[in-house]
Amino acid sequence: MEPESPQKTQKPFKICNSTREVRKGVVATSLEDLTFKVQEKLEDVTDNKFTVVLEADGTEIDDDEYFATLDPNTSLMVLTANQKWSPPYPTCNLSKDQVDDPKGDELAGLVGRLKTNLCHLSLLGGPELELLSDMDPDSLADLTYPDKIFLDQLKEASGRFLCEKRQAQDAMDLLRLYQEKEAAESEAN
Repeated sequence: MEPESPQKTQKPFKICNSTREVRKGVVATSLEDLTFKVQEKLEDVTDNKFTVVLEADGTEIDDDEYFATLDPNTSLMVLTANQKWSPPYPTCNLSKDQVDDPKGDELAGLVGRLKTNLCHLSLLGGPELELLSDMDPDSLADLTYPDKIFLDQLKEASGRFLCEKRQAQDAMDLLRLYQEKEAAESEAN
């Protein structure tokens, strides 16, 4: 008599594409079963060249041993080709009626991205920094983010970065003018 192999239990999972726009539910017993069902459920996945990762942090699920440790209803993301995992951006509850400023949606999205990863503040250009430094933290805190202290500090930091960028640009312009004058004088001689 052969020993019985342990019965694999089916677990439900939530799967989504890399943009998190398409979400589906699947039940799978193994990583192989999951990959088969991903191909059935997600239209943009047509071959076996995709990766399954945890939606929460991007950890790759590449063997059945790790797959077995996943809790039921774990949210998974499917990445194809050159796609990379990225954290979700917080959604904002702004409606067009709530914001008189046409840049309100842009501001709310920008604040949401920075709340997720504040390091991006130093990479912003002048228009974005200006938008942040001119924002009214009180009105934005009421509508989207209850953390007014964060909004106040973000406004102040973006104002400092904007000032520093303008000073650097002024110094570069002055240096360019000096070089042009030097070049004109050397051509005259």
